[in-house]
Amino acid sequence: MTKWHTASEEELARNEQRSGWRTIRRVAPYLWPEDQNWVKIRVVLALVALLASKLIAVGTPMLYKAAVDALAGEGVPPLALGAVGLTVAYGMARLMTNGFQQLRDAIFAKVAQRALRTLALQTFEHIHRLSMRYHITRKTGGLSRIIERGVKGVEFLLRFLLFSIGPLVLELLLIAAVLFWLFDVWYLVVVAVTIAAYVWFTFKVTEWRVKLRREMNDQDTDANQKAIDSLLNFETVKYFGAEKREAARYDAAMQGYERAALKTSYSLAFLNFGQSLLITSGLVGVMVLAAIGVQNGTLTVGDFVMVNAYMIQITMPLNFLGTVYREIRQSLVDMGEMFDLLEQPAEVSDKPDAKPLSVTEGRIELDAVAFGYEKERPILHGVSLEVPGGQTVAIVGASGSGKSTIGRLLFRFYDVNGGALRIDGQDVRDVTQESLHDAIGVVPQDTVLFNDTIRYNIAYGRDGASHSEIVEAARAAQIHDFIESLPEGYDTMVGERGLKLSGGEKQRVGIARTLLKNPPLLLLDEATSALDTETEQEIKGALARAGQGRTVITIAHRLSTIAEADQIIVLEQGVIKERGTHTELLDRGGRYAQLWQRQASDDDAAAA
Repeated sequence: MTKWHTASEEELARNEQRSGWRTIRRVAPYLWPEDQNWVKIRVVLALVALLASKLIAVGTPMLYKAAVDALAGEGVPPLALGAVGLTVAYGMARLMTNGFQQLRDAIFAKVAQRALRTLALQTFEHIHRLSMRYHITRKTGGLSRIIERGVKGVEFLLRFLLFSIGPLVLELLLIAAVLFWLFDVWYLVVVAVTIAAYVWFTFKVTEWRVKLRREMNDQDTDANQKAIDSLLNFETVKYFGAEKREAARYDAAMQGYERAALKTSYSLAFLNFGQSLLITSGLVGVMVLAAIGVQNGTLTVGDFVMVNAYMIQITMPLNFLGTVYREIRQSLVDMGEMFDLLEQPAEVSDKPDAKPLSVTEGRIELDAVAFGYEKERPILHGVSLEVPGGQTVAIVGASGSGKSTIGRLLFRFYDVNGGALRIDGQDVRDVTQESLHDAIGVVPQDTVLFNDTIRYNIAYGRDGASHSEIVEAARAAQIHDFIESLPEGYDTMVGERGLKLSGGEKQRVGIARTLLKNPPLLLLDEATSALDTETEQEIKGALARAGQGRTVITIAHRLSTIAEADQIIVLEQGVIKERGTHTELLDRGGRYAQLWQRQASDDDAAAA
């Protein structure tokens, strides 16, 4: 058991190391992009400012020593400056050190922010390229948290790559050389041992803390997922009086986060104390050597002060090293999750030679289409169907028969497992997804709106649409009068997911934006399911007018809405059972006739 656990931890550590190097390789090109010379210029200027600050910082304690010696009457002040002049020069040197550091940050800020923006955009675009299967199995709250943490780590990691390790080593070497040159080898030995012990302790403890940090991240993601999920289902929570249940569920997740966060805080306190102990020990050791030198007369008081200044100057970058390494490991963990997301392959992607879809007739053909969301549970079994251009074909059947699946395959949310789906003889897998999506207008069963104005939601159908075009689409969808009756009209906010509107109002907004899109192919997936009978009849007329000159596939549960279709397809368990017109299918007395009679009986019972 112990051997297995150790092996697992070692394998996890190796995977983390590979992930860390992968992250660094992905981020490093942002420091030296081949096609952006302005970035290279800024990087070079930032490095020059950095080097200047380090050189001035190393020389500053010498001015401090000279000022002290001048005040103590020992030696000849350099540069013909008195104690006051040396003190002013010391202050100016410290100011210049800080000034060059700030200049470095100011020069580099644009590089870091551009990299952050670029990477965030790449991640956002990639998420939209991922398949429907990925999104329905992924929790939105956790996804947003991964992106948020990963993007925040970009700027820090870029600064680390450019400003941390190399300059830090350079500063330590320069100080070590000065101590060896001005004093003797024992000073160098004490400094070297202190640095080595500090680095070893910092790296060991930080590696241990990374595991705690990962646990805290997991708990944070879980808590955020539960919070977002609960808020998105606000109405459901209210319907079942589950506020306390949701609060308890969220609190349980936060309790796990609390435990992990406490472990992280305690380990940080241990790390900080250990670092302080090592640094203080080194400082005291060097200061003891200097004090002995002053007592022996081999060193001046100024030398004693200078040694102290150099040791304090060493502690700053060493403390910085501890912080940097800690933050680096944290950033690598956070960004590793984001790059895992970026490397998630898109299930549905364009072929290298994909061409734009050319819609001439609008003929849709399903050729022995087989599909299942899971291999163990096939949905469609070799469905063959042809929809002539300009005609309306309705697909009906019981829930789970595969009606909506055909719509998703047509829009290419998924690729077929077998057979082919063609539009005007072009396999949808051979054309670009952008052109395919442009050619198809969809009115879904559940219309989800953006938390913006009614105008924005209707205008989403076509980028750049004018107000008059938006109004025309709203009129066609029988919702213009309702919008005009609102105090803010088209500027009315619809709320999260459109919750301020009724189901029928949301549906009509969805219809309006699809009409505004004006596509050659129309897919109506239970488009009137949320409407009352009177409004349904009005919308039926609007949809009938919208379908003129277009190929329309209507997926319907209520058969009264598709009686005028040119052809009706009856699906049952992924197989076409019947096809024909409304009259033909009723005369046949088969499955469609049974469904029609059952719905007619239900309607009569409801009316009574």
